[in-house]
Amino acid sequence: MAELPFGLSVGASLVPAAVNDQASREDAVQHQAAAERGGPETLESIVRVAHQHNYSDVHVGVGEEPRFRDRGDMTRTGWPVTDSISFRDWMREMLTPAEIDTFLREKEYDGSFDFGYVRVRINLLETLRGPAMVLRLIPQKIASLEDLALPKVLAELAQRPKGMLLVTGPTGSGKSTTLAALIDYINRTMKRHILTIEDPIEFVHQSQQSLIRQREVNHHTKLFGNALRAALREDPDVILIGEIRDQETLTTAIEASQTGHLVFGTLHTNSAVRTVERVLGMYKPEEQEQIRRAVSESLLAVVSQGLIRTTDGKRCGYHDLFINTDACRDYILRAELDEIEQIMERSGFDGMQTSNNALAELVEAGRVSVEDAMAQSLRPSELAQRLRGRI
Repeated sequence: MAELPFGLSVGASLVPAAVNDQASREDAVQHQAAAERGGPETLESIVRVAHQHNYSDVHVGVGEEPRFRDRGDMTRTGWPVTDSISFRDWMREMLTPAEIDTFLREKEYDGSFDFGYVRVRINLLETLRGPAMVLRLIPQKIASLEDLALPKVLAELAQRPKGMLLVTGPTGSGKSTTLAALIDYINRTMKRHILTIEDPIEFVHQSQQSLIRQREVNHHTKLFGNALRAALREDPDVILIGEIRDQETLTTAIEASQTGHLVFGTLHTNSAVRTVERVLGMYKPEEQEQIRRAVSESLLAVVSQGLIRTTDGKRCGYHDLFINTDACRDYILRAELDEIEQIMERSGFDGMQTSNNALAELVEAGRVSVEDAMAQSLRPSELAQRLRGRI
């Protein structure tokens, strides 16, 4: 049985038991020392602080001071560095012995846990200093499209009977929040069967006008690809794919959107046009003509989003929004994707917008500083032209 550097063994039972009096006494001494230094005794107490202050993430690791992410910035707590005994006990608050064994074998683990007042997405990792974890706080209340000030055209797209809508952006840009709002809108206003396949489940939905079923990889299905293929036989109207990670997933998503399903998915790209390029780039050159035709027919829209700090110290979203109109379909078929961005700039009447337009509007409304907008822009020189006189 392999001994881990922080006092855990692969295959060992991790249920607390006084199997070693000396070890138990050492544990007690370490816990008392941590308490005397003012450190948190439980992981739940750390999560509660994060929840009360609206922090988005909790970072803890052996040999490190716990930290929070506050509106994009890492914030120190001033608490003592975490020892291996505390970290072990904090894992036990959320994970079963089998799940901890999985982490010890694989050196990584993804999952979720519900503390009652807030749900967290869990990522465990092994580092140079020892094990660490990142907890993303998932609000229990699902924000509406209006709460998030999302483009109104998204509500119209959510009413379509079929097609593929991609929500993209870097990690932490709010993709899951946007998808949850879209699913919630359908759930409240339409009579559909919604099936989600997630790794892990983040926002938890309750069936309302729609019937909603949520499946988590490794808990409700062994393999993501199997669950997605099976979804086509489970009579869904709407399919949410947590993340499109490979060609096989994308191919099945396109097939589903072409056979009468509305498909939502995410990708890690930072603009709408780059998303289309990424989708096409998953296929070999000899497959390009066929995949361009399939994408041009099945793609409804791409919304690429980011978060930016506002002048009142909060954050808001900005969006690069591409709607696949007839003109855009022709450009996709001809692989002339650079032309699409020019269409986006002058097609606000169709609901399209570029991220530069969104950033410029935030600056002009006094919600965002010029400096922050320029730092976020993918084309700062073009944004500078629009904001001439403010720089």
